[in-house]
Amino acid sequence: SFLCPYSSALLPKMAKQNSPSLIEVVKQVAEQQHSQASEIEKSKTVLFQLQAKFQQLEKEMDSILLETKTTEREIYLQDDAIEVTKYHCENLEAQVRALYSENLKLRHDAETVQEEFEMTFARNNEYREKIKAHKHLFWETESKMPVMIQLAKKKNVVKALKTKKEELMRDLQNPQGSVIKEVQEEITLLKREITTLKEFINKKSDFLEEEKKMHAKLRKEIEVQNKRYNAILKRLHCQLNKLHSNKRQRHWNVQQLEKKAAELRKCLGVVELQSSI
Repeated sequence: SFLCPYSSALLPKMAKQNSPSLIEVVKQVAEQQHSQASEIEKSKTVLFQLQAKFQQLEKEMDSILLETKTTEREIYLQDDAIEVTKYHCENLEAQVRALYSENLKLRHDAETVQEEFEMTFARNNEYREKIKAHKHLFWETESKMPVMIQLAKKKNVVKALKTKKEELMRDLQNPQGSVIKEVQEEITLLKREITTLKEFINKKSDFLEEEKKMHAKLRKEIEVQNKRYNAILKRLHCQLNKLHSNKRQRHWNVQQLEKKAAELRKCLGVVELQSSI
């Protein structure tokens, strides 16, 4: 209002000169807004793509974890099978020890019977010389004596025990014996099964180590991708904030220009009024 009296002659010229530039400014602002809106849409598209890729990586990670748990469960089952085999081996060893103890007991019993027989035989030798003179007279009676019957029984028992002892000794000393051979075959079979299980466990362990290394590598790659995506999101947020700030600044500039245009129109109206007076 203070400028109007001093610049009444210059205002019409300034209005004519500034009107086209104001239209161009508004046009440029609209074009910038359109360009920035397009950039925002592109940024949203990139953000959606990154989110989809991140979800896919999470699904792959869950699948890998599930496969790892399955492998661990198989290892636990194999450990149980090894424990059962070990228990079976221990039972076989206990049976072998029991057989050995029984053989020792039979050997001790046989030795005891042998000693008793030798003592009885020695006593019989003492009496044999005395009885020899009466042998013909007491031959029939002697054959019916309880002592002789008992002696015959003991001889039969001793003979049977000796035979059994010799068979057991031959079987124990002979590597090709039926009992030893059967036990050795079972032990060899169990050793083969244990060796196979150990090889399988070693292969599984190596496979698990490789899987762990792969998982560690994937975790590192995921961490790197997460950091990268976080940096991209942070940059996009900064760009969005900057765009909003620029938009607010442009809006404020447009408002200022509109205010100036209104003041200029008001001054033009005053000048036209004065010129008409």
